[in-house]
Formats: sequence, C-alpha cells, structure tokens
Amino acid sequence: MKYQEEYQKNAKLQIKKAGLFILSFNFLILNSFSILPVRAATEEPVLSVVYGQENANQWTGISDRLQAIGVKYCVIPLNDVKSAADWGDRRVLFLPNVETLTPTQAIALEEWMSKGGRLIASGPVGNLSAPGVRQLLRSLLGGYWGFSLSDTEQIKPTKTNIPEWANQTELFGKVRGGVMIPNDMGSESPAVWNSKDNPAAVLTTERSTLLGWRWGTNTASAAELDNAWLKATLNHYLTAPAPSNRMKKVTGGSQNCSTTVAAAPGAGVERGSLSSSSPSSPPLKTATAPIPRPLTIVKPPSSQEAIDQLEQAVRLDVAPNSNQPIDNNEAIALQQELDNLIGRVESANLAVSADAANESVGISEQKQSSRNLHTYTPQSVKEQPIQLASTKLGGLVRSKDQAFAQVRVIAKNLPQLIAQKNYALARQQWLVAKTILWQQFPVDRRLAQPEIRAVWLDRGTIVRAASKAGLAQIFDRLAQAGINTVFFETVNAGYTIYPSQVAKEQNPLIRGWDPLAEAVKLAHERDMELHAWVWTFAAGNQRHNEIINVNPNYPGPVLAAHPDWANYDNLGNMIPLGQTKPFFDPANPEVRQYLLKLYEEIVTRYNVDGLQLDYIRYPFQDPSAGRTYGYGKAARAQFQQLSGVDPINISPSQPELWQKWTIFRTAQIDSFVAQVSQQLRQKRPNLILSVAVFPLPELERIQKIQQNWETWARRGDVDLIVPMTYALDTPRFQRLAQPWIASKQLGATLLVPGIRLLSLPTVGAFDQLQLVRDLPVSGYALFAVDNFNNDLQKLFSSTQGRVQSTTSEPTPHRQPFQTAAIRYTALQREWKFVFQNDQVQRPAQTISDFNNQAEVLRSALNQLAASPSGSNLVVARASLTRFQSQFRVLMSQELKSNSYQVKVWENRLLTIERLLRYGERRVQLRP
Repeated sequence: MKYQEEYQKNAKLQIKKAGLFILSFNFLILNSFSILPVRAATEEPVLSVVYGQENANQWTGISDRLQAIGVKYCVIPLNDVKSAADWGDRRVLFLPNVETLTPTQAIALEEWMSKGGRLIASGPVGNLSAPGVRQLLRSLLGGYWGFSLSDTEQIKPTKTNIPEWANQTELFGKVRGGVMIPNDMGSESPAVWNSKDNPAAVLTTERSTLLGWRWGTNTASAAELDNAWLKATLNHYLTAPAPSNRMKKVTGGSQNCSTTVAAAPGAGVERGSLSSSSPSSPPLKTATAPIPRPLTIVKPPSSQEAIDQLEQAVRLDVAPNSNQPIDNNEAIALQQELDNLIGRVESANLAVSADAANESVGISEQKQSSRNLHTYTPQSVKEQPIQLASTKLGGLVRSKDQAFAQVRVIAKNLPQLIAQKNYALARQQWLVAKTILWQQFPVDRRLAQPEIRAVWLDRGTIVRAASKAGLAQIFDRLAQAGINTVFFETVNAGYTIYPSQVAKEQNPLIRGWDPLAEAVKLAHERDMELHAWVWTFAAGNQRHNEIINVNPNYPGPVLAAHPDWANYDNLGNMIPLGQTKPFFDPANPEVRQYLLKLYEEIVTRYNVDGLQLDYIRYPFQDPSAGRTYGYGKAARAQFQQLSGVDPINISPSQPELWQKWTIFRTAQIDSFVAQVSQQLRQKRPNLILSVAVFPLPELERIQKIQQNWETWARRGDVDLIVPMTYALDTPRFQRLAQPWIASKQLGATLLVPGIRLLSLPTVGAFDQLQLVRDLPVSGYALFAVDNFNNDLQKLFSSTQGRVQSTTSEPTPHRQPFQTAAIRYTALQREWKFVFQNDQVQRPAQTISDFNNQAEVLRSALNQLAASPSGSNLVVARASLTRFQSQFRVLMSQELKSNSYQVKVWENRLLTIERLLRYGERRVQLRP
C-alpha cells in the first residue's frame, strides 16, 4: 500500500508539472440489497450526471433511464469543468460513455474524489484522452476498458465482498460491451462475461465503479439491466452506517444544480423533449447538402473494429490460475514461444555486447544487471497479473546467467507438468519464465541499427497541440526517441488538417494555423521525414461527427456537397451496418480526379517527404452472410456496361458473375494506386509512397475489402507496405506479420510492420521491436503518438535515440546501399564477439575461411555504398549470394547450440538482399 500511495502521489505531481499522465485503473465494488426508492419531488438530488459532446446523442436514453429509476439528479456540462468544485457537491458522480477528458478535468476529478466523492462510469471512459489522462483514470477507476467484444454476451456474477449482488438476478443478462482490465490491487469484478476465461465485465473499488458497456444505449443493454446496476451502485455509495451520513456532500463542491441539459450552462444541446430556444444551447449542426438516399440510423458500434477481430483470431492467452486443459497444439505453442523469447533476449544482449566490445568497453555483471527492465521501469513487469507458484516476483533472479538457467529448467519441466495435467502450475511457471526473460532485456544501451523508425501522428494529438509550440514539443520527444519518419494525419474524415484550395473544409477543430506547414519545418529541422497520411476512400466518420458536434449521420463535407460520389452496400446503406464510415465510390472518375488533385496539392505546396494512403480499400464485407458493398452509381453503370448485368442483382451464389464483380471492384483500387504513383512521381520523383494495409490472407482480403496490395508491390507502385499487424503480445504479432515477412510476392518493395501501442506494456512493446529486428524487415511503424507515453520515451531514447555524430544515420528507404553496408558491419561485430567468447573450439582454418568470405562481402557492400553503380551492384549481389549459400556450413557449430541466433543472422542477410533489390529499383541502376 505504501508503494501504491507513493506511486499515485508521484503520478499526480508529474501530471501537474508536465501535463502528461499515467494510466492505472482501479475498479469499483457494487453492493445493494435495497432498491433505491422513488424520491419525493422536494428531495434534493443525490447524483450528478455528466453531459458532453460524446453522449449528447445518447442523452434521451440516459435521461429516460434516470427518470425510470426515480432519482433526482444534477446535470454537469463537461465543457464547464475547470476545477474540482465544478464536479459539484453531490456525493456520487455518474460519467456515462465519456471518452475524452482534458488533463485539467482529470486532475480535478482526482481532487474531487479525494474529498469523498464517489464515481460511477460506463463505457470506454477516457479512451480517447491523452496518454497521461488515461493513466490517471486507470488509478481512479481501478482498471480500464481493454477491448470491445464482437458479439452480445451474457454477464454473470462472481464471488465478491458484496455477495448479495450475486442474488440480484436483474443485474445479469445479455449485454454488448467490452473486456475490463483490472489493476493488480484494489479492484474486484462482481460480474464477468460468460466467455473464454470469464473476463471482467464490471470493476469496483471503494471509490468507484466501472460498467463495461455503454449505459443508456439500447444497442448495448436493456433499460431494466441498466437501471438495476445504477440502483445497486447508488445504494452502495449512498448507504452509510448512520442515517445522518446518507446525504453527506463533497466539501468544496459547487452547490449549483441544473436539473436539465437546457438549464445547464454550456451544455451545447438539450434533450429533445425540452424547449430549444435557450440562447445558451445552440442547435446541433446538421448537414444541409442533399444525399442520394437516406442514411440508415447507425449507432456508433460497440463491437470490435475489424483490426481487433483479426488480432483476436491469433491470440495466445495464458491465464495465470486457469486449470483448463492444455491440448497438444497449445502445448507446442507455449514451448515454441518460450524458446523464441529466450532467443530474442539473447539476440538483444548479443547486439549490445558486440557493440560494447567493439568500443573496448568492459561490461561487468553489475552494470549488465542495471540494464534490465525490472530496474528501469518496475510497472512494466508488474503489469503482468500473475500469481506465481513458488517464486514471488520480488524474489526473481538478478544475474543474467542465473535467469537463463532458471528459464531453461522451467522450459524443460513444462511438458511434464502438462502430461501430469497440472495445467494451472504449467501456466504459472510459463508466466514466471516470461517475466524473468523480460527482465533481461538490455535497455540502457543503443542497440538499433539503421532502420525505418516511423510513428503515426494522429489528428487528435495534432488538435491538442493547438499551435506550433505545442507541435514542437511532440517532435522534440520523437526526435529524442530516435524516430526518423512521421506519418502526419493530413486528411481525416473528409477534412484536411491544412487550409486547402481543393478540399471543401479544413478540420473545424483547427483554428488560426497550418499544422502541416509547421510539421514539415519541425521534422526537417530535426532531420526527420514527414509523410502526409491521408484517408483515401473513407469519406467521413461518425465518431468524428460526435467530436465536432454534428449529426452522427453527416457523411462528411465532400459527400455532403457531392452526393453522387457516394458508395453503398447491397441494402442501400452508405454506412454498412455495424460500421462508422461512409466511403467514396472508387469507380467514379470525379472522385478519382478530386483525390488526385488533393494529393497533388499536398505534395507540391508542401515539402513533404512522402504520402501514405490509408483506407485504400472498400469497407469490410461478408459475402457469405449477404453483406456486400460497392454499389455506387458509377460502379453499377460501368459494370453493367461491361457485363450486361446490374451488380445489385447478382450474388455469391452465381460464381462466375460474382468473380467478375469482385475483380471489377479490386481493379478500381489497383488502378487508382497506379495512377497516384505515376502522377505524383512526375511532380516529385523522390516522393516515398506507402500504404497502410490489412494483413489478411490474400484471397480473403480481396473478397472482403478488395485490397490486393501484393500487386501494388510487385508493380513498384509503392515503396513501403505497412501492414497493420496490431497485437497485444509478441506471439500474436509474429503470427500476423510472419506470412508477409516471408512472402516472395512483394518485389522490391520494403515491408514495415505496424505495432499498436495502445494497452501494450512498455516491455511488451520492446519485445515486439526486438522481434522486428530479428526478422528480415527494415523497420517498424508505431500507432500512435497518442499512446507514446513517458516510459516508452525513456526506453526508446536509450536504445535507439540520437547519437552524437558528424553524419546522419541513413534510412533504408532513402539510402538502401549505405544502410546495407552499416547493418552488415554490425553483423560482423556479432560474429567476431561470438568467436572470441564462445567455448566451442573451432579449427583455425574454419575461422579463417569464414573471415575471408565475410571480408569479401564487406568490401563489396562498402564499394556499392560509396559508389552506387550497376557493376558494383552485380559484384555485391554475387558476393552476398555466395556467402548466403555457405553460411550454414560456416555456422555449423552455432546451429547446434543456438539455432535461433543463426536464423536471426540469416534473416539479417536477407534484409540486406532486399535492400539491394529495393535500391536497384529506387536508384534505377542497371548492370
């Protein structure tokens, strides 16, 4: 408890000093025999309910449920909250479905709760806030919303300190929500999802309760269940030992109490049943442009995004206390991942040791121990919620040699524990081994080689920066962390981030400045590249509509002005059911010309280094379930002219016609990518073109989103393929990325896997980076700056940060030959270190032969880097091919003792081969 108190005190201090926050959720306890009675009209409100832009469209459902409960309440407009007093003096505060809080509001909430206030929250509270805000909310709530569930699930009771809740059947039923992730201490879950591993659906602490669904929305839960939970939590927090304490108020809180949205100052809009004439509540902005057919009312979905569903399909969950049987496939996966993790940790330490030896710096065991993540950032390891069998986390081994020895014992015993059906202990020991290994990653020495280190700088972060000075702070952090490429969100939901002469409207959240112009300057001043990141065929966004307070079904400024440009599903919906974005029709020539003109404006008016196409696809479909898309006016006319059939009248049950329709739609995307590549490179020959893509299997991807990025890569239309291989752990990440990393269908295009930082522990992110560095790729891309917290900043600054040098570090997509030469020199350092320190005795002739061939290759690569030419490229390629063909023979001893490291070295040689291939195309060398 002392550690926790000090941690929260320090977290608050950091927030006030730096404006950055630390996530740590503590969840609430629900307790209630009694049902809250209907209050007399003269009785004071006992509850304050927060109203904001994000729940404005849900307010009718929220207020109807509150009235049904019979409790009087005050309304607090979120925009008015600037201090702790603004949260009011009522003892209980309800925060329904609010995903964005400012740093000031979060600090004020912490202060208000410290004076006795109790909090009830629902939905993914704070998930769209700044990283530091999310950190503070995690500590206040006892946990956080981890991810959405794809389907409606039953919630059921668990044993808690409030056992009477388990007997209230009205609390349990079918709900569409998300998995709650509790903190290690101080929170419990009175309700869980009736799905695999029974994840938490509700979290409670002494001060707060978090409901894992969007309360007050019919798409999430029934009104009866919502009401039951709110009554239970209110009774729990309002009931005190003595009746005199029942209506106790929060000291220092404002006594003002507006009982309707219309009466609440700054509320923005009022409930529909009330008068809308108040000057303090301007009407909701709506689109006035005509649309070709009415949009169906689509609630913002609580189901998972498609990328989350993909990640769930390859997940490897290891629940610490689960005694569920471990089948043969799972046993193999556990063993393989443990072996791979050992390999990654050893590979990282070898890179550091070889570099240190090259600099003639001795590395003592004591200093090596100081490089471990458990001393660098205790929370990263602590975040793994494991209960160890016989070894407490604080007593884990410190020596690197001892650590590897203990892990190998666990790995050896794992099959025996599984054979004995001691599944819980097997899982516990596996997690012990994982924690020990994570603690052995070196974190205070630079170990990165020249690579693409990219990050997506999202629209929300740009808006919060608010000025050039705010943006400069972000670029300073990224530069210090070694980031060399920034994907800057430039077109989002139909709005440009800059004042455009082509687009209809600049993002309304940007006022009085040009973020893109400032970002280009800031990046180049720090020797970084700035790539404009644009939404291609996604034309709007319901979630963004909520943020800017317009009608949720507003299709975006471009489609509002050009309704004929819209695309539709087979039911006539512009936005497919369960999704949030309307799309352009890629077959429409006017759409294509508009986008090309917009991109040309970006790359000619601004000195951007590259352009990244996002949403370069159709929205997700499921033909087998009768959900298809692509029936825009232009597409239907063109396909009918080609085939004689209106595509709206065909279905997957007609294989030949359906295949033609699929090929037609895929060709619209393919041809547009080629057109963008050709037209923009005529204007800017050195422009780097990249695409953010889904890592689904090719045939499935073409059927579901008509995205055939292998074709773009083979044709040379794009320089970088950036698959969104987002995963919460390294095994999942590897399963998503491996097929494309091993693919031979990408021609000379470079692959840059994407890593999502959201909900990743610091050490987990580092583990995924190490895997990237052990695979044959040239870098990575992080999503997104919004989740780039202080722990990651410190870690990246140490391991890949800027070094004092008279020359800039090359980047693979700009200087592929120089990158190849430097990376090969690093390989030679590792081989030299291994030969000098390995206990294996090798014949002198073997070492001599190896060194001679390695030196021939080094010389050829250096010559190519210094003087790129067709003849030097031929020599370098021939030397590399010869060396690769004999590498396993030369490394026969290492294959026996450390096959993982030999494979890593082969991967790095393959990376060099791919850099040479890319360089040939980029520099247009010919023998």
